[in-house]
Amino acid sequence: LSQARAGIISTVEVLKVMEAFVNEPNYTVWSDLSCNLGILSTLLSHTDFYEEIQVFVKDVFSPIGERLGWDPKPGEGHLDALLRGLVLGKLGKAGHKATLEEARRRFKDHVEGKHILSADLRSPVYVTVLKHGDSTTLDTMLKLHKQADMQEEKNRIERVLGAISQPELIQKVLTFALSEEVRPQDTVSVIGGVAGGSKQGRKAAWKFVRDNWEELYNRYQGGFLISRLIKV
Repeated sequence: LSQARAGIISTVEVLKVMEAFVNEPNYTVWSDLSCNLGILSTLLSHTDFYEEIQVFVKDVFSPIGERLGWDPKPGEGHLDALLRGLVLGKLGKAGHKATLEEARRRFKDHVEGKHILSADLRSPVYVTVLKHGDSTTLDTMLKLHKQADMQEEKNRIERVLGAISQPELIQKVLTFALSEEVRPQDTVSVIGGVAGGSKQGRKAAWKFVRDNWEELYNRYQGGFLISRLIKV
């Protein structure tokens, strides 16, 4: 990928190499692949190839997703749980039909209190239902945020809210970022989630930061959070 970014080789070569990892069992390798594909998806979101890269993501991640399934197996380690969350989140965001349907089913059970999601499955499920959700989905997620007793769960929800796709809902998330519902130190996570969620989100987040620059700058006073905000 570094060679492709430097213009030395074609991005097509990178994709060919990625395809060779389809039977890879290691979490660290998949994490790297996921990150690199994320970079390519971001670049391609400004082109006609965006939908095609989503199809590629589904092709590469489907076999490992099917092998892992949704539920832990006996003898699994911590890295297997991390890998499951990573793979299901990637497939869900890309619109993999079976993953989306199962995520919606589990999310409904979770909200209704029938079957609470395990901690390692919450982020992938939340991000999947939001990415392909509507105003009702966002309202449900904000309600879960309000009801959460643990700050860890609040932060988990804050990080994924930016996955929502519709422009008016993106604005709602950005407004929420500066509300009293979100701790000042966590506002950057919400805005960063919007910026990383979609092409529309990036444009909206950048405009929002410019429009609210004075408030944000005064809030963080040139500390590390302001540099993190600019970076995202």
